[in-house]
Amino acid sequence: MAQPRGVNSLRFNQDQSCFCVAMDSGVRIFNVEPLMEKGHLDAEQVGSVGLAEMLNRSNLLALVGGGSHPKFPDVSVLIWDDAREGKDKLVLEFTFPKPVLAVRMRTDKLVVVLQSRLYVFSFPHNPTKLFEFDTRDNPKGVVELSPSADKALLVFPGHKCGSLQLVDLGSAQPGTSSAPVTINAHQSQLGALALSPSGTRVASASARGTLIRIFCTHSRQRLLELRRGTDPATLHCLSFSADCSFLVAASDKGTGHIFALRDTRLNRRSALARVGKVGPVLGPYVESQWSLASFSLPAEAPLLCAFGRGGRSPSSVVAVCVDGSFHKWVFSPEGNCNREAFDVFLDICDEDDF
Repeated sequence: MAQPRGVNSLRFNQDQSCFCVAMDSGVRIFNVEPLMEKGHLDAEQVGSVGLAEMLNRSNLLALVGGGSHPKFPDVSVLIWDDAREGKDKLVLEFTFPKPVLAVRMRTDKLVVVLQSRLYVFSFPHNPTKLFEFDTRDNPKGVVELSPSADKALLVFPGHKCGSLQLVDLGSAQPGTSSAPVTINAHQSQLGALALSPSGTRVASASARGTLIRIFCTHSRQRLLELRRGTDPATLHCLSFSADCSFLVAASDKGTGHIFALRDTRLNRRSALARVGKVGPVLGPYVESQWSLASFSLPAEAPLLCAFGRGGRSPSSVVAVCVDGSFHKWVFSPEGNCNREAFDVFLDICDEDDF
C-alpha cells in the first residue's frame, strides 16, 4: 500500500551505496553518501511500480508493477536496461502464476519470490530457470541472496515454522534434488532475515521481533542471541556492516538498535546477569545481549537501515523511510549515538540522467 507520498517500497543495492524507491510516479534512484538523486523512471515509461531491485550500480533494474496505476502486472518481473538505445528499454520479462512478493539479483542469478514458491534463474545472459523451491507460506516475501563472488548463498523460510533453508547456488546442480540445509532458528514464523556480505553469517528474527539470532551458514551453529526488546514488534530491517562487526535492527516501535558482533563485550547485559545463578524462566532473558546503542525513528513507518561506508570501521548508520525522510546517526563503541544528518530525499532534485 502506497504511503502518503506515493512510496510503495524501498531497496538498497547490494553494497548499500544506493537505494531505489518504487513509487506511484515510477522509480527514483539515490546515492547514499553524499545523498543525491542519480536518476528516475517516470510513470509514462513504467507506470506505477510496486517493487524495484538494483543490480549493484549497473544499468539493470528489475521492476514489478503495483500501486495506483500499474503499466505492468504484479505477476511479472521486467528487466529494464538503461544502456539500451531508444525508448523501449525493457529487455526481459518473467511471468509467474501468482503475484511477485520479492526480487533479488546478483551478477549471475535472479531470484523471484511468490507466497509459497521461489524461483532461481541464470542471469542476465540467456536466462534459464535453474531451480524452483516450495516454501512455507511467506506473505512478506522474506528472502536473502548473498552478493559475494565466493559464496552464492540463498536463504528463505523452510517448511517447518521458524526454520531457515539454505542453498548454495554455486554448488547445487540444476535439475537434481538434494537434502535441504535447514536451521531451526525460531519457534514462531520468520519475520526478518539478513545475510552478511560474505555469506558466512545469517541473522534472523521471528514475527514477534524480540530476539535476533546469528548463525554460521557453514556449521549452522548459533553464534549469538541478541535482544531487541521485550514487547513484540514488527522488524522492518536487519542489516550487517560490511566487515560483519555490527548489526542494525529497526522496528515499528520507532527505535533502531546497533549490536556488536565481533567484540560482544560492547553489548549491554541485564543487571541480573551480575547477580549470579537465576531460575529457568529468567535464564534466557538474563543471558541475552542488548544493543550497545539505539536511536529514534519515525514510528510505524516502514524503513531500511544500512551502515555508512566511510572509515576503517563502521561508525555511522543511515535509514531511509517510506515517508521520504533520510536519517544518519554516528555511534561510538561506548554506546553514544547522535543524529548527524536529516533530509527529505523525495524533495531532492535530479543530479544525473539515469
